[in-house]
Amino acid sequence: MAEDDPAVPSAAAEEVARAAARAFGLSPARPDDRGPSAAAQRLHTDPDTVERDLIKLVLTIVELLRQLMERTAIHRVDQGDLSELQEERIGMTLMILHERMTELCDRYDLTMDDLNLDLGPLGSLLPHQGA
Repeated sequence: MAEDDPAVPSAAAEEVARAAARAFGLSPARPDDRGPSAAAQRLHTDPDTVERDLIKLVLTIVELLRQLMERTAIHRVDQGDLSELQEERIGMTLMILHERMTELCDRYDLTMDDLNLDLGPLGSLLPHQGA
């Protein structure tokens, strides 16, 4: 096995795959189960928080997409693929989107850190700011 061969998975990639399999693995319910599972205990379905939780999920997805667009834009700027006008428009668009995200977080009493979901052994969903 050659280490430079892209078809050969690295040890780190195999570990991530095993962690994902454990994280997403479902076991069948047993009829002798008396109480709620650990996963069910973590799931809160309080009607008073449903709106805030839904907003949190939507904003998390939007923030993930915003960060991906920002990275793509930075890469394209570094490659010289954009004109100066395109760079300016993308920069302004990303700044406005970030401002709107901050406003929505304030409205629903959320911080940007609240949007960073913990994926257990896989780490956090969003990269830390400045990383």
